[in-house]
Amino acid sequence: MASVTHPGEPHTDDLSGLLNRLRAGVLGANDGIVSTAGLVVGVAGTTLATGPIATAGVAGMVAGAVSMALGEYVSVSSQRDTERALLATERTELADFPDQELDELTALYVAKGLTPATARRVAEELTAKDAFAAHADAELHIDPEALASPWQAAGASAAAFTLGSLLPLTAILLPPPHLRVAVTFAVVVLALAVTGAVSARLGRSPAGRAVARLVGGGAVAMAVTFGLGRLVGAAVG
Repeated sequence: MASVTHPGEPHTDDLSGLLNRLRAGVLGANDGIVSTAGLVVGVAGTTLATGPIATAGVAGMVAGAVSMALGEYVSVSSQRDTERALLATERTELADFPDQELDELTALYVAKGLTPATARRVAEELTAKDAFAAHADAELHIDPEALASPWQAAGASAAAFTLGSLLPLTAILLPPPHLRVAVTFAVVVLALAVTGAVSARLGRSPAGRAVARLVGGGAVAMAVTFGLGRLVGAAVG
């Protein structure tokens, strides 16, 4: 039988998961861009010397990457522990109360729009094939074979933040001192426009608003930190 699908539409959970991971990577890179840009531009408001700017930028990049990785590891670990506990409970219930679990699976498919007779037949066939997988999917919405990895999530988060951080750090260190802030501002605004457009495309949403939010937020962050750097520099200088 021919597959009735539209080429431009996602139809699998795998594709949805991939898009979610790509969006998370783009957001992690945005965090690296904005936070590191604000940090180095703030220092540049006090001094244009290469040493302090490089030191602050590298320290901020490393600290941010570690913080992002740790936060992601803890978050995904908690999610994974919860999913494992739910799956273990479901496996126990299937062993102890198979008839009640079959009734429950039938009710789930009735709630999705099937007639009671059809829902019962579907539930029985799925139970005969793999009762645990059927309940994990219909009741818990969990794929036991595709639980998220905390280490992978932490590594991806740290990598995305680091890549994003390298952009403003490079932009402020390479130009002559009197052009550092201007070049960094321009490079960061352009980068945020690109990542905003990519993020919107992945989310199938209008790009204009996403770009405006990111560019506006990044510009405000750099302006505020640069102004504070000038004030602090004047106060302690």
